[in-house]
Amino acid sequence: MLSFRKLYNYYIIMAEKKLNLLAEFPPVTTEKWMEKITADLKGADFSKKLVWKTNEGFDVMPFYRAEDIETLKNTEAIPGKFPFVRGTKANNDWYVRQDIVVENVDEANKKALDVLNKGITSLGFKISYQDLSSSYIQSLLKGIAADCVELNFSICTDHAAELAGILVAYFQSKGYDLVKLHGSINFDAMNAMLLRGKEYDKASIVSMAKAIIDAIAPLPFYRVMGVNATTLSNAGAYIAQELGYALAWGNQYLSLLVEAGVDTSLAAKKIKFNFGVGGNYFMEIAKFRAAKLLWALIVDAYQPICRRPNCDNTENGICKCAARIRIHAQTSEFNKTVYDANVNMLRTQTEAMSASLGGVDSLTVLPYDSVYKKSDDFSERIARNQQLLLKEESNFDKVADPASGSYYIETLTNEIAQQAWKLFLEVEENGGFYAAIVAGNVQKAIKKTASTRLKNVSSRREVLLGTNQFPNFNEQAITKVQKENNASSCCTHNTSIEQLCAVRAADEFESLRFATEKATKRPKAFMLTIGNLAMRLARAQFSCNFFACAGYDVVDNLGFKTIEEGIAAAKKANADIVVLCSSDDEYAELAPQAFDLAKGNAILVIAGAPACTDELKAYGIEHFINVKSNVLDTLRTFNGLLTMNQ
Repeated sequence: MLSFRKLYNYYIIMAEKKLNLLAEFPPVTTEKWMEKITADLKGADFSKKLVWKTNEGFDVMPFYRAEDIETLKNTEAIPGKFPFVRGTKANNDWYVRQDIVVENVDEANKKALDVLNKGITSLGFKISYQDLSSSYIQSLLKGIAADCVELNFSICTDHAAELAGILVAYFQSKGYDLVKLHGSINFDAMNAMLLRGKEYDKASIVSMAKAIIDAIAPLPFYRVMGVNATTLSNAGAYIAQELGYALAWGNQYLSLLVEAGVDTSLAAKKIKFNFGVGGNYFMEIAKFRAAKLLWALIVDAYQPICRRPNCDNTENGICKCAARIRIHAQTSEFNKTVYDANVNMLRTQTEAMSASLGGVDSLTVLPYDSVYKKSDDFSERIARNQQLLLKEESNFDKVADPASGSYYIETLTNEIAQQAWKLFLEVEENGGFYAAIVAGNVQKAIKKTASTRLKNVSSRREVLLGTNQFPNFNEQAITKVQKENNASSCCTHNTSIEQLCAVRAADEFESLRFATEKATKRPKAFMLTIGNLAMRLARAQFSCNFFACAGYDVVDNLGFKTIEEGIAAAKKANADIVVLCSSDDEYAELAPQAFDLAKGNAILVIAGAPACTDELKAYGIEHFINVKSNVLDTLRTFNGLLTMNQ
């Protein structure tokens, strides 16, 4: 096995000290900044107040300085040059891709021609192997100038080589200059193992892979070995986790092909990475930068020989072009929601920005409504235009690696690279990615991560706007759901290989709201606001948002003079829950009064965590909500108490 352990330190750690362009200004040391921050914190703990702990396990500081990146060698990199951390090309142009599920070949062709006239420069066709034939491909690609657009195909793993042969024959019959054609076939046997539990041995994978590489040989710029890390992203993986496993995934294909006699340079140039891109804006930019760097190091360790005469991108006969990663990105499904679905447009916009600034080669922005219905013309147009705006109005394609030199992003790139590299080495030292899938280690690790993230969503440590925080109080959404939830359509095959399911963070909250919509009576939560003005307003706002996450009818109030007045108003409103909103100091007196008057008519809830909580519990008051509450579990409890009709 190749030794990768020393590569990272060699390329990353040491560099000469950079020129200080701000030398003419009076210098302010980090110690001086820290003195000022410490003084402003007035005794609060700096690390607890201002330092952010990432899911990946490293700390993010509130500020960074030039000294933080002066030892990072990646700041010396040039766009288009090894090790490609600043990009695999000199510009930042990318393909705007739209994927089409081919159900009717003529309709798919018509749609493809239509979207090509609306700004799309890359097409992805998902086709059924039962329909595959030469005439089928002719009908699908009729009128499409294959040398003017990137063409990508997804088909059943076992039929990928057959598709490759048909495509080559089609392009040859049309007289294309095959060197000018760009695209891919998404052959990925290990993804089929993860998603559907298909059982392949290594020999079968190698045999199919060699067959498709041989079949596609006349098309030098078609990549046919897919690394579908989108599966990991949609299943809830952390950013560094997705990257670390993706590197091991790609290296497994590369090592298998090289061991089977495929030229190293050719094998590397046939691999394409498909990443998800989530809502952590700066971290995602850093992920793509780190991916380019680390894959370059991995491929270079194989020392691929350059087979092109007079190539200007070689070093001692070693092909550096082979180390260029090819990245397609697709916006994640994990953080998309059914309720307040227009917020999905904001999510996909920041995700598209992360991917494009991170330097991907192509990008699919999923329509905002794709998680709950078949997208229509409007949502698809919005998704296309989100990328076109970045190109045509924001000029994101004009500057290569604009994040370069940012103290923050350079540091994130280095930290994510370290975490991903550590995971990559761990997988390699335990037999590689294939062995990790067969043993279920990848699946277990991702599911553990997803479970942690779902807990964070249920307690609002990870916020989904409109779902677990600041919901649209009166939205009805159950009738707009037209397709089965991704998570429920997985893990149904009888196989020895554990499957990896897609997960949506909003799913459990949405189930609560769907239950409310189905109920014969919509539960009503009444805010009994009394006492200290500032506290009652703040706690009423918090409580309204809290119960609206389950779709309850919430009734806020300006304030009551007495508990008796408030309870009377709650009874008149036919409230199921009365939320007492006041100050901690006033709860000791007011809460028992409210409890006695509400008993038998409504459930009393105290908004806050007063010092007298134990005394109030001893009095019989059971329900408290505050910022430390697990919102999901608490709302489930109330659903049970209200015995809602499902």
